[in-house]
Amino acid sequence: MKLISAFLRLIRWPNLVFIIITQLLFQKCIYESIYPEHAIVERVDWYQFIVLIMATVFIAAAGYIINDYFDQNIDQINKPDKVVVNRIIRRRWVIFWHLILSAFGLFFTLHALPLHQFWHIALANLAAVVALWIYSTTLKKKLLIGNVLISLLTAWVIGIVFFAKYPLTDYAFIHLAPQKGHYFRLMILYASFAFIISLIREVIKDMEDVEGDRKYGCTTMPIAWGMNVSKVFVAVWMVVLIAALVILQIYAIGIGWWKSALYAIILIITPLFIALKWLIKAQSTKDFHTISTLVKLIMLTGILSMLFFKMYH
Repeated sequence: MKLISAFLRLIRWPNLVFIIITQLLFQKCIYESIYPEHAIVERVDWYQFIVLIMATVFIAAAGYIINDYFDQNIDQINKPDKVVVNRIIRRRWVIFWHLILSAFGLFFTLHALPLHQFWHIALANLAAVVALWIYSTTLKKKLLIGNVLISLLTAWVIGIVFFAKYPLTDYAFIHLAPQKGHYFRLMILYASFAFIISLIREVIKDMEDVEGDRKYGCTTMPIAWGMNVSKVFVAVWMVVLIAALVILQIYAIGIGWWKSALYAIILIITPLFIALKWLIKAQSTKDFHTISTLVKLIMLTGILSMLFFKMYH
């Protein structure tokens, strides 16, 4: 039982559940609201969608595993109570599971969609596997580039659901089809939210982990530029996100989406203000951990806002 619990911690099972929820909501609440004629889909369509979710989950799990493999020494300092690699699961088994889960992720990607029409999806997921390895070995220790990469991969969790709907040759005609254009804009909206909120959290986590990162020669933003500059960087992105969300709520109220606007104000915008206030005062590792947890909850409430598209259509 201890081994199973350790393995679930290694693959970050709550994050994997979050990925599943995100893709299911985007399918059910966004895609099927825009294409109501597809709400009752053939069994094969749902089968392919579930297989695509499995591909995403396996690749993400493999990424978490390889990250912990190469972060073992740093985690001994930053998170000594949460270390699994070589303490509960031996290093060679960690590598084994990374390779197996990556292989399954690519297998399910190829199985989900016809390769001759969706080769770009297979290529993108292969690139994700390679990128997660490079991130864990090198980029995580570099200034900003690793944070941006993880944020892009977070956005891809939503983007892949969109890109899996149309063969590559269809994208040039998105602006000619109102439904496709609307679906594309909503994908950009939620993918952008995922990117920005993930970037915010990644830098906050770097501030939380600065002690171990500095000891092992990392050049993350808090180490290279200092805590104050890192706070300003995060604060700017928070303000940008808050401003964009306020504009969206003004638009939502204009079309009569009062419940949606109230939800966003209470559960997304207000917590962002609180996180910003806490960030300004934060000093200790515990402070940054608390802010990181709050930002993760904001990410969840932001994704759950997709439910309103189902409500209003």
